[in-house]
Amino acid sequence: MVESTPNSARNSTPPPRVRRRPTALSPRLRHRVADLLHGPGWRRVALARRAGAALLAVLALVLALSPRADGGVGLLVAARDLAAGSTLRTEDLAVRQWPADLVPAGALRDPEQADGRMLAGAARAGEPITDLRLAGAELAVRATGSPDAATVPIRLADAGVAGLLTPGSTVDVVMAGPSADEPVVLASRAVVLAVLPPETGPGISPGGRGRLVLVALPRESATRVAAAALSEQVALTLR
Repeated sequence: MVESTPNSARNSTPPPRVRRRPTALSPRLRHRVADLLHGPGWRRVALARRAGAALLAVLALVLALSPRADGGVGLLVAARDLAAGSTLRTEDLAVRQWPADLVPAGALRDPEQADGRMLAGAARAGEPITDLRLAGAELAVRATGSPDAATVPIRLADAGVAGLLTPGSTVDVVMAGPSADEPVVLASRAVVLAVLPPETGPGISPGGRGRLVLVALPRESATRVAAAALSEQVALTLR
C-alpha cells in the first residue's frame, strides 16, 4: 500500500532567497555613489563639487609642505619689536629667507642699508624692512607727492600735541607773529612722518622738553621751517 503524500509536503522546498540591498539607513559607499550618479542632476553636480574641493585641498597641502626649489630670497627684517622713531642698529635687524614671489617692493636686503636710520613706524619682529619704513627722501617724496620733498625735525612747543599726531597726519606749521592774534604760517599741508618717543636721561625732567616730530615738506618750505625752528618756537595745527 502506497501512502499518498500531500501536495504541501512534496512542495516543501524553500524558495530561493532574494538578495536585498541594504536599507537606506546604512547604505554602502558604492551604493551611495551609484545613487548620486544615476540620481537627479543636482546630485551629480554636488558630487563633482565635493570631489573638486577635496582635490584642491590635497593639492594645496602638497604645495605647502613641499620644499621650495629656489630656497627663497634673503630679506632684511626686524629682529625684535621696534617702536616708531627707533634708530636702527645691526642688532635690531636680521636677514631671513623669504619666498621670492612674496617679496614686497622696496625691500632692503643688506643691514648696512638701514643701520643708523630712523624707523618711521613701529615694526613687529620678523616684518620686512622696506625703503618707505625709514625716514628719508623716499618716504618724504611718497608722502607729499613732490619730487623735491625733504624731511624736517620739529620740536613741539606743547608736548601734549604729540599724542594727537600719527604718521600720515596733515598739519600746518605756524609760529607766533607780531601779535598774539596774528600767527605766521610757515608751511601748509605738511605730512607727519614720525613722532619720536619722549627723551629720557640725566638732566631731562619728564615732560620738560617737547617731543620731536618729523614732517615732510617741499624743499622750499622745508628750508624756511628749519631756519625758523632754530630760533623760534613753532607749533603744528591739525587739518
